[in-house]
Amino acid sequence: MTAPHPLDRPIWHALTGRQAALGEGGVLARRFAPNINFFAAAADNGPAAQAALSALVVPGGQIGLVEAAPPPLLPGTRVTFQTTLHQMLLDTPLPADDHAVDWVPLGQGDAADMLALAQLTRPGPFFARTGLMGDFVGVRRGGALIAMTGERFKPDGFTEISAVCTHPDWRGQGYGVALMRVILGRIRSRGETAFLHVYPDNPATALYRALGFSVRREMIFTIVER
Repeated sequence: MTAPHPLDRPIWHALTGRQAALGEGGVLARRFAPNINFFAAAADNGPAAQAALSALVVPGGQIGLVEAAPPPLLPGTRVTFQTTLHQMLLDTPLPADDHAVDWVPLGQGDAADMLALAQLTRPGPFFARTGLMGDFVGVRRGGALIAMTGERFKPDGFTEISAVCTHPDWRGQGYGVALMRVILGRIRSRGETAFLHVYPDNPATALYRALGFSVRREMIFTIVER
């Protein structure tokens, strides 16, 4: 019998692997620390693991799930959002490109600027310390952060590229692609495979395909609240 692919449950494999130090919970269910992001996962669909996952949802709080199949309804919670994502994988060499930008590394000293840009552009869930999840790079103009890209889930052997965003006043100049290339180069240099998640109707899908990404499978993104 073929073992399940780790990317079918990327959050669980990240939280029980390389990113375990960024999470909380136990052997049955884990979530990332609330100031990092709201993603969580259970060990399996059994009642004990699902109860443990439900216990990680504080009153008035929420968690996000990304799984290959719709998750069971957690006891004492309600589903407030659910949609399909395309999980895309980069398993070919990047096409040649000579468009470079003067990018800078981003760290916790840039956290406020990163959060402000993410709140303006809404590339996906982004919290005060999301930058701790991996490498982030950006472009500054006049001291202001106007574009960034970074890493999110890191199951063993894979790294997700995420938070690809550019300030509306600076779009159309290739910053997003150039920063993606920086992060993708770093991922590949570590011997890992890059992946990402995108809504099926997102126009950026054409850009990702041009870089060599292809759809691996559909995933279910669910937000659960108590």
